[in-house]
Amino acid sequence: MSDATNRDPGGLLPRFDRHFFDGKQQFTQIGDGSIGGKAHGLARMKDVLADYCAARPIPSVAICIPTLTVIATDMFDAFIEQNDLADIAFSQLRDDQIALAFQQARLPAELVGDLRSLMTQIHTPLAVRSSSFLEDAMYQPFASVYTTKMLPNNQHDTDTRFHKLVEAVKFVYASTFFHGAKNYMQATTHTTAEEKMAVIIQAVVGRRHGDRFYPEISGVVRSYNFYPVGHAKPEDGVIDLALGLGKSIVDDGRAWTYSPARPRTYPPYNSPRDLINQTQSEFWAVNMGRPPAYDPIRETEYLNKYGLAEAEADGVLTHLVSTYDAQNDRLEVGMDIRGPRIVTFAPILDYELVKLNEACKALLHICETEVGGPVEIELAATLDPEHGTPAYLGFLQVRPMVVSQEKVELEPALFDGEEVMLSSEHVLGNGILHTVRDVVYLKPETFSTQQTLLMARQIEEINRKLVGQHRPYLLLGFGRWATSDPSYGVPVDFGQISGARVIVETTLPEMYVTLSQGSHFFHNMTSFQIMYFSVPHHERHLIDWDWLKLQPPQAETEYVRWITLDRPLDIRVDGRTGRGVIRR
Repeated sequence: MSDATNRDPGGLLPRFDRHFFDGKQQFTQIGDGSIGGKAHGLARMKDVLADYCAARPIPSVAICIPTLTVIATDMFDAFIEQNDLADIAFSQLRDDQIALAFQQARLPAELVGDLRSLMTQIHTPLAVRSSSFLEDAMYQPFASVYTTKMLPNNQHDTDTRFHKLVEAVKFVYASTFFHGAKNYMQATTHTTAEEKMAVIIQAVVGRRHGDRFYPEISGVVRSYNFYPVGHAKPEDGVIDLALGLGKSIVDDGRAWTYSPARPRTYPPYNSPRDLINQTQSEFWAVNMGRPPAYDPIRETEYLNKYGLAEAEADGVLTHLVSTYDAQNDRLEVGMDIRGPRIVTFAPILDYELVKLNEACKALLHICETEVGGPVEIELAATLDPEHGTPAYLGFLQVRPMVVSQEKVELEPALFDGEEVMLSSEHVLGNGILHTVRDVVYLKPETFSTQQTLLMARQIEEINRKLVGQHRPYLLLGFGRWATSDPSYGVPVDFGQISGARVIVETTLPEMYVTLSQGSHFFHNMTSFQIMYFSVPHHERHLIDWDWLKLQPPQAETEYVRWITLDRPLDIRVDGRTGRGVIRR
């Protein structure tokens, strides 16, 4: 291929030169089309980061974008056209049927040669990531709507590695037309026909430990903290850190959360034992061992979850944990005593063993300046096994955040009286809403964590009807919405509840979970300016279930009820204080 620069509007990327790690360029493009929103954001930051780090280096922390190449959208168009896939793509077939049809199709010949060349030289794990045309737009970010496939890429023969890469690219292409993506698209001003998919092929940040490959640290850094605690301020921002791959944060919602202005301040907890229950106990890693059952249309085909005991055996916890001293009922930073390990990142944050917090604050400043507003950043880091430093910090993604500045005054009287349906001191969002007449809620008398998958499907059916009629609604349920663990709540994806403009989570005595600010679901909520109420069962603000039960249903199943009110609800949220009320 020639060395001409790409024809993406930004003109940012040189051509793929078939020397992934050894070539002059570590950020290249295959094809002539758009590189998509995610890749465009990285390309935009490439030189900015390099210039900043050269001028103001952070001691013992190297920041860069991991080596990548982008398959441009013209290859996606050619793939769909050459294989006559449009009818299947826009059909109502199941996701697995669409994915299998895409797997049976052939990639364009001009793409195959470059991918083959790529795999002759690379043996490190790869992330095959979506970078759609519409991805990471300000108000319609498509976070976690499409797929990412991690590949161990450690097979001995080039043919096998090449075929696994081809399967992963086709899987990302197919996800453009999956059910969740189509549902999500209905909530935007766009249509699926407008979407085009570019694909990022990128080196995974991490180290190999036997049959596992993972980074010591993954993180999500945000300019604005919707749930500040203690003396933290919303504008100070918030950081979520986790051991292993970032899936623990963006999908599972399990992370160590702190304010970059106060890195030594722990999140609120009643006792060390309570903290053990709230913090990360498992981590994700790329499986480098025995090949799993062949399943090219499963996103986690080559990923496994492991416990902290495996991480300790790998020797990676030294700089990441505190230890619970049961005899004295307290935490000790590090691993000098025996006891349960708690992933607090205290050696780094309390003792500044690694200038990670300084690096995160620098990245926020750089990206906010470049983007012109609040941002969310995803990163991953590896540490020196013995000393912690030097550390390598891989910059994986930046996307804009939406933070409403509207001032909403909530008088104390609004929280009292028979008209209050629910209220909360823990609300995400800001503004006044008078357009919601429909309420979809999980019935408390039949709720069971054993049936949350069925509940997700029933809610999706109601959501489809309401979205088709352009009727925004309030969604109310138990546990964490969009969790990947059905025991923590209802495992919907964003497309299944895309018509909700107000979402309420409440807890039960036997199921208490916290909301994750680092999740992709969370980012979609803030971008669509959805109000999110959290109503813990132990606080004084209760939900008027009796009133809800008295309203005649539009539709009802064993677990889900949909009601339509004569008049819209009065919904008010003060984003400055995190307080909100819903009045009938």
